[in-house]
Amino acid sequence: MFTGIITDVGAIRSLTQLGDLRIEIETSYDLSSVAIGASISCNGVCLTVVEKTANRFAVDVSAESVAFTNISDWHLDAPINLERALKVGDELGGHIVSGHVDGVAEIIAMLDEGDSTRVILRAPEGLAKFIAPKGSLALNGTSLTVNEVNGVEFGINFIPHTKAVTTWGVSKVGDRVNLEIDTLARYVARLQDWT
Repeated sequence: MFTGIITDVGAIRSLTQLGDLRIEIETSYDLSSVAIGASISCNGVCLTVVEKTANRFAVDVSAESVAFTNISDWHLDAPINLERALKVGDELGGHIVSGHVDGVAEIIAMLDEGDSTRVILRAPEGLAKFIAPKGSLALNGTSLTVNEVNGVEFGINFIPHTKAVTTWGVSKVGDRVNLEIDTLARYVARLQDWT
């Protein structure tokens, strides 16, 4: 489990197609405190550390994860939002994020509003019903509050701090982003299906 509060922006240093896709990510984390087998959220995808050095860790990514996330867009030197797994007693500054991406949204517009940036995204048709104004969701692993919803389109406001400490400062129109809907919304919708 994660909170959606990004604690490092790493960089992809290698992508190698073996049986699965092996990705090596450089980080400023103290990897001596990260166990092999630990989970790290990488742009919102919960991935397992399988190797590590002093400043890099490697993860293996299945074909299913590549198919249902934006991992196919990752390239050498690309910045990646990182968050280590939540520990009991940690501050829960965002919301509960599982790292299980539901789909991929696309940035369709970016508008400056004072020092902030309003980003308009298009959600996959099947996920739009889970997105509500003032509700939470995770985009590329970042816990965010939805400003408005219009059909399959929704808006998020990024303050300067968020743009400075995540990959959102370099995002652009056309980017595909990992979307994880709020866990509560998922279960409420499932319960409604049973009634």
